[in-house]
Amino acid sequence: MAESVNDRCCCSATAEVLEQTAAIAAKGRDRPEMLIPILHQVQAIAGNSIDHQVAQVVAREMRLPLARIYGVETFYSFFSAKKRGKIIIRLCKSAPCHLKGTQGILEAFEKTLGIKAGETTADGKFTLETCECIGACDVSPAALIDGVVYGNLTPAKVSELVSSLGEGVKA
Repeated sequence: MAESVNDRCCCSATAEVLEQTAAIAAKGRDRPEMLIPILHQVQAIAGNSIDHQVAQVVAREMRLPLARIYGVETFYSFFSAKKRGKIIIRLCKSAPCHLKGTQGILEAFEKTLGIKAGETTADGKFTLETCECIGACDVSPAALIDGVVYGNLTPAKVSELVSSLGEGVKA
C-alpha cells in the first residue's frame, strides 16, 4: 500500500537542521536537476531520513512542488522518510549476490541485530535494508555500509562485522 503524507514520520527536525536544509536547498533554486544531490546532502544532516518538514523546506527553497520531492524520495531506496539508524547496512540482492548466498547473510544480519530487513534496532544504531545492486559483483555477496563496500561476505563474518561497526557508535 502506498504511503500517505499522514504515515510519514512526524516532524522531528530541529530548527538547526531546517536552517541547514534551507541553505543547502537554496543552492539548487531553479535547478531541478540538482534535486538528488541536494536530497543526499540534506538527508545526511537530518539523521538519515527526510521528514515532512525537511521535504517542505527543500520544495520551498528549490521552488519545486512537494510532490516532486516525495516522488524522488519514495522512488529511490537510498532515501527514506522513516527515521533510520546511524549506520545503514544495505545488503545487495542482485543475481550474483543471490547466487553466492545473500539469503544466508541476510539471516545472519537479522539474527545478529535482532531485527528484520527494513527495520532499525531499538537503540537506533543500525538499520538493515536490502537493495537491488550496489555495483560490487566482483566481490559478491556484498553490502554497502555507510558508503563503504564490504565484499565476500559469509554468515560467519557478519557478527564480527557488526561488532566492529558498532564500536563507538552512540544511539
